[in-house]
Amino acid sequence: MHPVLLTGPRLTVREFHHVERDIDALHAIFGDPLAARYLPFEPRDREDCADQVALYLDESEKDPRTVYRLAVTLTADGEDAVPLGNAVLGVEGAAEQRQAFIGYALRRDAWGLGYATEIARLLCGFGFGELGLHRLAARLDPENLASARVLRKVGFQLEGRIRDDLYLRGRWHDALQYSLLEHEWPSAADRAGG
Repeated sequence: MHPVLLTGPRLTVREFHHVERDIDALHAIFGDPLAARYLPFEPRDREDCADQVALYLDESEKDPRTVYRLAVTLTADGEDAVPLGNAVLGVEGAAEQRQAFIGYALRRDAWGLGYATEIARLLCGFGFGELGLHRLAARLDPENLASARVLRKVGFQLEGRIRDDLYLRGRWHDALQYSLLEHEWPSAADRAGG
């Protein structure tokens, strides 16, 4: 598959590059304890983030490609701008199941500006459009109220609570499971209005 490049009103979602700029940008999210508090791993050091970017590039070359870990930049700053966030879409199960999960994370100075909603919409458009998926899911920490608002705004529905889904930082954490089906995904005209 060709490299992913998704452009929204304010954001561009593109492949990561194994360059200092992208590694530092990922570390600004994954290395920040506050920005990473709802992610399913401990904060990562810069070396771990460099390894992650290398993994993302390896995943991007697989055929068939099942994981899309992508950088998020401001469109106005150009395609190779410093990322302010990351996005992920991971295809799950057999191809005929046509389902995947999505996720996103932003560095702190990009919070509260509506970027997560735009990222989620771009991922949904990519998943239901180019990838022809039937179902998208998202799992989040019940305390992550901002992400829950984003998912509901995009059209995801709460399916339920998964008890003791993740053991991290010395304790068990529940998760909330959301999903969106292809027939629930609004038309382009409806998305532009919402």
